[in-house]
Amino acid sequence: MTPREFKQTGTSLRNEIVKMCYESRAGHVGGSLSSIDLLNVLYNEAMHHDPKQPNDPLRDRFVLSKGHIAEALFALLAQQGYIEHEELSTFSRFGSRLIGHPNNKIDGIEMNTGALGHGVCVAVGMAIASKMNHDPNRIYCLMGDGEQAEGSVWEAAMAAAHYKLDNLVLILDRNRLQISGDTENVMALQDIRQKYESFGFNAIEIDGHDLDSIQAAFTLAKANKGRPTIIIAHTIKGKGVSFMENVASWHHGVLTEELYKQAMQELEEKACQK
Repeated sequence: MTPREFKQTGTSLRNEIVKMCYESRAGHVGGSLSSIDLLNVLYNEAMHHDPKQPNDPLRDRFVLSKGHIAEALFALLAQQGYIEHEELSTFSRFGSRLIGHPNNKIDGIEMNTGALGHGVCVAVGMAIASKMNHDPNRIYCLMGDGEQAEGSVWEAAMAAAHYKLDNLVLILDRNRLQISGDTENVMALQDIRQKYESFGFNAIEIDGHDLDSIQAAFTLAKANKGRPTIIIAHTIKGKGVSFMENVASWHHGVLTEELYKQAMQELEEKACQK
């Protein structure tokens, strides 16, 4: 994709996320908007996958450990062709496959997630299995920064370094907000890069909304040998919608009709900017 195409796709995905959350009166819009640039580059450039062969044994695998932002993943899967675009309108409705967390009955979703700290553990297991099978694929896992308070995250990190899982790439959405407030007030992470490096990780720190930086980080991760990688992406919760940006209450906010129209107008205006 060209830079312009990435930008257009990012705007389209943000529109879908906001629309899904408004129509369903559910979802986690703030974290979805902070993560979507990372997922956009991952699915459209970095990751080896094919919606026509969703069960290819040599596919790269993605685990959404912060499973509450499922609407971001569903929007991406529709954009990629794993699900029909029309199905997005059923998000979080009775009988829908598109429930509030990832559902592995849908092609392109490797596991059900939601309980924080579990996805990263399974991603480590997948990476170990690929190493044992001598498979060339890579395992990607997106985590939240509030999720770092879970002890299982650090057990997984210790195992990943011990087994030298250079086929594993963790991505940390570092927006510094969780449902109960600032991460540093709830459970301070302090120098998260230093923590992961002390566990034996190759740590890459980037602006999680700069597409060039995201692309470069995934390239560096692929070149890394002998240890797992973490990409620490500094992001803005609610990115792209002024009244949501850096506001903790939009972790799980419900849009009124007026706010929905404002959000869509802002996204349209940004799409028209060079």
